[in-house]
Amino acid sequence: MKQVKIGNCILEIVQGDITEQDTEAIVNAANEALIPGGGVDGAIHRKGGPKILEELRAKYKGCPTGQAVITGAGNLKARYVIHAVGPIYKNGKRCEPELLANAYKNSLLKALKYNINSISFPALSTGAYGYPLEEAAEIALKIVINFLKEYQKPKLVRFVLWGENSYKTFEEVLKNLVS
Repeated sequence: MKQVKIGNCILEIVQGDITEQDTEAIVNAANEALIPGGGVDGAIHRKGGPKILEELRAKYKGCPTGQAVITGAGNLKARYVIHAVGPIYKNGKRCEPELLANAYKNSLLKALKYNINSISFPALSTGAYGYPLEEAAEIALKIVINFLKEYQKPKLVRFVLWGENSYKTFEEVLKNLVS
């Protein structure tokens, strides 16, 4: 685990399973249709149970790329799931960096709105959506660091990374950003 202080807040990087996090909210790597898919999305829906999808269907008609919506967390340890839609990576020239940054920022704004003090993120768009890991890590970490400096909330932001390569990449990018 790697941890840095940003003002009064803590930014953590851990290797693990996002469905096991005890933060108030976890972020789901959702798709625009908000239909359970594979990867992080599938794991959250499997472990959280049918209540999450029922609430998504009742409240929302989808979610545009770069935006985020919020539901309860069903059977998960967290209280909320923030469903963020990251971009599908094509060539980096179709607004992918801005859309990815917006997915993180809009998730953090939802956390502020719901007075959430701790949140766990996966590496949005880096799985099936094909975003290059190092570029995605830099965007994600810059957005979170700047957000924490500006708002001083949430008190804990944790990146939960699946696999050693993702963890090491985020750790290296973080080291370069805060040194």
